[in-house]
Amino acid sequence: MSKGKRRVFSREFKLSAVRRIAAGESVAAVSVDVGVPTRHLYQWCEHFRRGGADALRPACRPRKGFGRLDIEPGKDVATARERIGELERKIGRQQLELDFFRRALRQVEEARQPSDGRGVRTSPRSSRR
Repeated sequence: MSKGKRRVFSREFKLSAVRRIAAGESVAAVSVDVGVPTRHLYQWCEHFRRGGADALRPACRPRKGFGRLDIEPGKDVATARERIGELERKIGRQQLELDFFRRALRQVEEARQPSDGRGVRTSPRSSRR
């Protein structure tokens, strides 16, 4: 029980509709003018936002090169190991920073004066004494 043949829109058609919406026209007005459901226009805008004009490809046509891996076994393994080393060093530096800030936060919390009651917290003592 289909409504008919599925329409396929060119990239240029989609791009012109997205540009009209980006220029300030309402989605409903563009939808009526070009004869496309609003949900398609919202999808096209989202695709354009994520990937630019290249993301507005005709329906049911996969991107070129999708799922294909060009791998040189020796070179890629060495590059991957180098990158893994860089990332592990970065994680180590971040862990040191986290430990430092945890200790600093603990010291601030210990130095904070007790509450005066009724849920009102007082600020820590001034360091200018």
